[in-house]
Amino acid sequence: MRIIFMGTPDFAVPTLQTLVNNGQEVVAVVTAPDKPAGRGKKMQASAVKEYALSRNIPILQPEKLKDDDFIDVLRSFQADLQVVVAFRMLPEVVWAMPTLGTINLHASLLPQYRGAAPINWAIMNGETQTGLTTFFIEQEIDTGKIIFQEKMPIHPEDNAGTLHDRMCIAGADLVLKTVKAIAQREYPQIEQSFEPTLRPAPKIFKETCQIDWNKSSEEIHNQVRGLSPYPGAWTLLNGLHCKIYKTQIIDNQILSGESFAQQTTWLTDHKKYLCAKTQNGYIAIEELQIEGKKRINIREWLAGNKIF
Repeated sequence: MRIIFMGTPDFAVPTLQTLVNNGQEVVAVVTAPDKPAGRGKKMQASAVKEYALSRNIPILQPEKLKDDDFIDVLRSFQADLQVVVAFRMLPEVVWAMPTLGTINLHASLLPQYRGAAPINWAIMNGETQTGLTTFFIEQEIDTGKIIFQEKMPIHPEDNAGTLHDRMCIAGADLVLKTVKAIAQREYPQIEQSFEPTLRPAPKIFKETCQIDWNKSSEEIHNQVRGLSPYPGAWTLLNGLHCKIYKTQIIDNQILSGESFAQQTTWLTDHKKYLCAKTQNGYIAIEELQIEGKKRINIREWLAGNKIF
């Protein structure tokens, strides 16, 4: 089959690499336009583009997916199948173009966690299991017929970064399995079931990341895990914007002679620990980053700072 691959970030690269390394004919790659990044605002290519360049695969970088010139060039590749991993929402003129359709890899067990941030939201909601889904793209986002699914555990020590890394590898294998099944014309097409308690996975904004200390220790701990390492849960510390990357739930016990029952917002010995009061106890801050500074552990931070 002639395949066009569409993707942009690191998450998509293992899938593209797996398709190429297993002899699939990837005739072109569609990815995001280069963007300025870093302090020098130098133009930076996407991770998918960097890989495509290394393998001399033709690259398309449209600003608008409905642009007539882009559509004409895309059609000229005469693709049998399009594979989408971590890319923009496609207009129908694009996803309906290949004779065998367009498939997408989604980082959840659809229909749960439809949307832009399924990895983050699954952890933030305290899930202990998630998974991967390949499906055919249709009009409504993440609602198409399911081809294959694979379950994955969410370990207590997982954050969004570690789960992302495991999923991008497993997802590559699932896409390859899907592509091979489509090539043989032997694959399921399962309608997504109706579930009354669907949990969405919408795009994450700054306000999503702000910690509400009135929530339980468990909710806050899961929020930190689900947003680490990016974009990062945040709060104000000494009046400064502070991202928190790692926490630990503390039992309601005596710590250095101070009772957790007291109403102190912060509990610290100014040397080894910093705990924040929550709805049902205290939670220990283990790694943080003050705006304009580097990410450090709490002992390093307390060595040069005091809580006001």
